[in-house]
Amino acid sequence: MNLLQLLINGAIAAIPAVGFAMVFNVPGRFLWRCGLAGAVGHMVRGLCMTWGAPIEWATFAASVTVGFLSVRWSRETLAPMQLFGVAAIIPMIPGTFAFNTVIGLVEMSALGVTAESLMPVVYNALKTLFILGALSVGLAMPGLIWYRNKPII
Repeated sequence: MNLLQLLINGAIAAIPAVGFAMVFNVPGRFLWRCGLAGAVGHMVRGLCMTWGAPIEWATFAASVTVGFLSVRWSRETLAPMQLFGVAAIIPMIPGTFAFNTVIGLVEMSALGVTAESLMPVVYNALKTLFILGALSVGLAMPGLIWYRNKPII
């Protein structure tokens, strides 16, 4: 993946981030930050996957990046950090894996459970679960570290 393709993918990922921010009634003056966070997150994930990281770890790195951006912008604007982060990570939700899981479950309920039909369902379900976990933990971790009141040691 070259730099131009990475930038184009980031720009395309900014569109749904801004769209979800508008759905969540984010004030207009913050929409560009949501789009930028979505673009940066998608570019980080794409870059990590280009370097050979699995999609789960790449998504975790991307959501941590979005989380740090959200913490920084929330301190600058005195807005909640979820305002920027939630809309930015929604384009990274694993819709394909979840869809394939549901389709496999429907096929198994109609045709019966076999080992050949069970393995793709389990694979897609675990991928979906781990990616969603990476998104949620990665987005929350910078806020937990940044706003920690007690010392770690």
